Amino acid sequence: MQKSKLVPTPCAPPPPGQDWLDIDRIAWVEVTSEEAGYPVESALLAERCGWRAADPGIQRIRVMFHEPQRLRRIWLVSEDTENTRTQEFVLQWLPVAGHCFREIVRQQWNFSSPDSVREIEDYVVELSDVHVLELLILPDKKDSEARASLLSFRLA
Repeated sequence: MQKSKLVPTPCAPPPPGQDWLDIDRIAWVEVTSEEAGYPVESALLAERCGWRAADPGIQRIRVMFHEPQRLRRIWLVSEDTENTRTQEFVLQWLPVAGHCFREIVRQQWNFSSPDSVREIEDYVVELSDVHVLELLILPDKKDSEARASLLSFRLA
């Protein structure tokens, strides 16, 4: 049997030189589930590292701003060193005067250890009057028991 030990990768810090929004101060967050010890704020705040869902299946993270925001950048990092799976996520937003979410991006990623364990998505956007930003994660297109996770979710 061939085997090797995976070296844990450090938390992915957001790119420097960007004024990231202080989500803790300007918004509240709704989440479908979170595992004990891995709350959603662990992905949203700079000094933390990682959120995990407590339940399998599709998960939703909804950032609801106290005041309308202008978003110029969205940075997401996901990692899975243990499973081979195809994750899909949808990032969408709701303007202040809107009644329907508008899709920003729909993305799939194939996690496969050891070569493809971390997904980093860096989107430059120009969104004005954002009332709600929502991230939907389908952790595995084939396994309904898979659980979602997110190392980092930053907004500027």
